[in-house]
Amino acid sequence: MSLAKITTLTGRGVYVPGNDIDTDRIIPARFMKCVTFDGLGEFLFHDVRKNADGTDKPHPLNEPRFHGATILLSGANFGCGSSREHAPQAIQKHGFKAVVAEGFAEIFYGNCVTLGIPCFEAAREDIAKIAAAVAKDPTTEITVDVARQEIRFAGQTVKAAVRASALDALVNGRWDPIGELIDGLPAVNTTAASLPYLAA
Repeated sequence: MSLAKITTLTGRGVYVPGNDIDTDRIIPARFMKCVTFDGLGEFLFHDVRKNADGTDKPHPLNEPRFHGATILLSGANFGCGSSREHAPQAIQKHGFKAVVAEGFAEIFYGNCVTLGIPCFEAAREDIAKIAAAVAKDPTTEITVDVARQEIRFAGQTVKAAVRASALDALVNGRWDPIGELIDGLPAVNTTAASLPYLAA
């Protein structure tokens, strides 16, 4: 299977403010008892979105005007804490295609990239500009450009860094190491067949 080359993505945004938003806040541990990741999107930010009786708390993701947003905006050190893969899985299964923040925890960043989710690091003031545009008009289209390392919205452009290894993997369609292994299987089999100590 050939992986998609991820160069640009366009969609609507939602701003979830806060620094040091850890993976337990992104997806509480009690929802990790699953065989597959498919249903995790329902529980994204569950404990800050829902009361004990299941009713909604005030939260950007609960606001109808932001439903369908595919670009998540946040603060510094996003995805810190436990290295659980369930956090980026929940973000993806909820429908987000990219995350823009002031900074990211290292393992969370890598887990996002292996799912094909670009993570953009932008200045606080630039994220504030994007958030303001989205608050004013939730239908504002945001384009995150991996190749150019910039974000375009409402007639404005801001710089946003993508780490060099992630940039290379995304724009060249090499972001999923398992996919790469599967793509290389015919070559592995050919090599194995030519090795006398494996032919027996």
